[in-house]
Formats: sequence, structure tokens, C-alpha cells
Amino acid sequence: MIKAIRLGIRQILYEDMAFWRNPVAAFFTFVFPLMFLFIINLTFGKNVIERPQGTLNLSDFYVPMIIAFSVINSSYTGLAMNLTISRDRGILKRIRGTPLPAFSFLFGKIAHNTLISALLVVIVTGIGSFLFDVSLPTKTALSFLTTLLLGTATFSCLGVAVTTLIPNADAAPAVVNASILPLLFVSDVFIPMDQAPSWLNMVANVFPVRSFSIALQDAFNPLVGSAGFNITSIFIMSAWLLIGLFTAIKFFSWEPRK
Repeated sequence: MIKAIRLGIRQILYEDMAFWRNPVAAFFTFVFPLMFLFIINLTFGKNVIERPQGTLNLSDFYVPMIIAFSVINSSYTGLAMNLTISRDRGILKRIRGTPLPAFSFLFGKIAHNTLISALLVVIVTGIGSFLFDVSLPTKTALSFLTTLLLGTATFSCLGVAVTTLIPNADAAPAVVNASILPLLFVSDVFIPMDQAPSWLNMVANVFPVRSFSIALQDAFNPLVGSAGFNITSIFIMSAWLLIGLFTAIKFFSWEPRK
């Protein structure tokens, strides 16, 4: 096990080199979340929103929303497309035939995406604090970090799991985007859903995207008097983590689909 972890750490270094050697992909991984951060906050950030604890600027909610989008974009979308392309090119099949354990390979992939997500979180949080006067989640730091780790793990497992539904690399963008974009728009990621129909919020509550975004919003809410833990959101994300993990272990394919 120790050897597998050591090989996994070396795989992280390889994934990092491969990531930065593709500057276009790296550029858009960071630019998309930051673009949404600036557009949404400059347009709506000074508007106010009523909460049971009081009145807040929308910026206090848009920053955690964009953090949620950043993590999902890296852990789910990026990982699913990367694995599908590697599978179609026969890279996964060749790796499977090497002494590198499957655990070490997937550990390296997921851990590297986690590091990229962490870097995005730092950038988005820093910009939100310095440019949009958003309070840092110091009181709720534990719940913030717990939510980030759980969310990253959940969407990474789901990113691996969704590759079982993708027939080939050409279909990857369509399948991945169709499975995540509608949820991003109805799950308090791009727009607050306070005025949305109740049935739509009920549907969104079933999926982990809304739970992740709501839990991060609670952590960033300066008026929250507790530790900021959203037990319901944590439970829903944990359930989807187990679903994604089971599906990935049971059905993940190393060979190109015929």
C-alpha cells in the first residue's frame, strides 16, 4: 500500500507536468471561473439579498457560487473528458498493462485535480476579498474546508463514473456538459434560486451541485452564528460520493469502447 501511494505521488507530478504543457487547456481551466466571477459580481454584486439573519450583498454569495463552479469544472468536467480522451487513444489500456497499480494512476489523477481546484479556490477567494469586499470564512474555516474536500471527492468520483456512459471521445463534451450544465443553472451556482418554482428547487435538491453550493454559501455567510456546517448538504454529497465510487469501481473501462 505504501508503494502504491508513493507511485501515486509520482503520478501527481507527471499529471502536473502534462497539465501545464497544455497551456490552452490550463488557460481556460482558470479563465472560465474568473470570467464568471468578474461578470456576475460587477453586474449584480452590489445588489442585496434578504436572509433570515439579515441583509447581505450578493457578492457574499456569488464568490462561493463561483468556487463551487471552479471545483466542479476541474473535478468533474475536466477529469471526465481527460479520462475519456485517454481511453480512446489507448493510453489507459497501455497504462493498465504496466506495473503501475490502477489505484496509483487514479489517485494521481484525482489528487492533481484536487490541487488545481485548491489553487482556483485560493485565487477566487483572494479576488473576492480584495476586490469585492467579501468576508473570508475565518469563523467557519473548518466547515469550509470540510465542504471543499467532500465536494472535490464527490465530483471526482462522479467524473470517473460518468465516463462509463460516454461511448467515445467525440461524445464526451456533449455527455459531460448535458449532465452538468442544466444543474449549474438551477442549483444556486450562476443565479440565486430564491424566486424559482418550488418544484424546480425540489428537483435540484436531489443532486449534489446545489448541496455543494449551498454549503459553501453557508460557510461564507458572515451572519451565520454557528460553525457553518450544513448537515443536509453534507449527507446528500456523501450519498452521491458513494454512488460515484461504486459506479467507478464497478464499471470503469480501461479499453476503448467498440
